[in-house]
Amino acid sequence: MDRQWTAAETRALGAVDLDDFPNCYKANGNFTQVTEFILTGVSERPGLQIPLFFVFLVIYGMTVTGNLSIITLTSVDSKLQTPMYFFLQHLAIINLGNSTVIAPKMLVNFLVKKHTTSFYECATQLGGFLVFIVAEIFILAVMAYDRYVAICSPLLYMVVVSRQACFLLVSLTYLYSFFTAVVVSCCVFSVSYCSSNVINHFYCDTVPLLALSCSDTSFPETVVFISASTNLMFSITVVVTSYFNIVLSILRIRSSEGRKRAFSTCASHVTAVSVFYGTLLFMYLQPRNNHSLDTDKMASVFYTLVIPMLNPLIYSLRNKDVKAALRKFLTN
Repeated sequence: MDRQWTAAETRALGAVDLDDFPNCYKANGNFTQVTEFILTGVSERPGLQIPLFFVFLVIYGMTVTGNLSIITLTSVDSKLQTPMYFFLQHLAIINLGNSTVIAPKMLVNFLVKKHTTSFYECATQLGGFLVFIVAEIFILAVMAYDRYVAICSPLLYMVVVSRQACFLLVSLTYLYSFFTAVVVSCCVFSVSYCSSNVINHFYCDTVPLLALSCSDTSFPETVVFISASTNLMFSITVVVTSYFNIVLSILRIRSSEGRKRAFSTCASHVTAVSVFYGTLLFMYLQPRNNHSLDTDKMASVFYTLVIPMLNPLIYSLRNKDVKAALRKFLTN
């Protein structure tokens, strides 16, 4: 049986007033099947649209430049042809993909009055976003495992993390993230959308989309929750276990210079992991009565646009090999 949202429920879910958006699919109490959605964006204030456009244009430009630089350097420099930099290259590809799925449409919407996106364009954007965000969750876990083997079992490193193993881990990451994206996207778009077509977000995401549905959303909500929690907990478990053993191994090193050198090999990854998981945990561990779509929106800006910009800086500024490769590339 189709469910109609009450006004109180709509406000609680962070929905906006339909009267502010005359193109919504509602007329005289009759609802029509949605064929397009309207994105409210980061801010609805007209005076902020141009300043925000330039802010996010700079962020996206730095993201593209930084991640393409990492991809190029790890491809052409012989000293960066190791498993650690192979995984870093794919993290850069994922960060670039994640930002590119979100930023271009977002930037266009800052400049136009009609912030519409078609039903299938919205589904494609959600699918692309899920592919890259799930891939990032697991590639960070793979990178933590790589550092664990390098520090805790250095003599077996090239055997355990062989070229074949690297390709297998990365291939499984992409295959699983694609499978997850297809399943979750199909579940989200299997429900009916007829009450409203205004998405209180700057891109098509699962929570604000399901908040608009006029049918029972218990099944897709369950799928989204199980998928998100399982992926996050598995990845965090791998990362925490890896670094717990890394710390124990570093403490066994007698010389302070040896401990410093061992820690420096994973310092960049620890920083990137802390920023990424800190943002996700902030979103998912909020008390339910304090949770809002506006908070999710701000957190989403961080992990879809800001973190992909920061990662190349983190890995280049704290990594002597990358800085040396960059200087060599620029001088040749």
